[in-house]
Amino acid sequence: MRKLVRLSLAIGGFLIVTSLILTGTIFLILLNMIDVEVFADPATTSMLTMLFLAIGVLDFIAGILLLMKK
Repeated sequence: MRKLVRLSLAIGGFLIVTSLILTGTIFLILLNMIDVEVFADPATTSMLTMLFLAIGVLDFIAGILLLMKK
């Protein structure tokens, strides 16, 4: 049961970080601080994809470490 709690904490942390990034991006778009067309650029799209992938991998590793911790 304790491992399930740790796993849910890791997943919750990942969801919080991801939602903060997306909320911040939408907030900047609504304030016209960044242009929506910036995300249409293939280089930017690739960079954002790699960023979210890196965050996901790091969170996965953190989840495994939490599960292995006694």
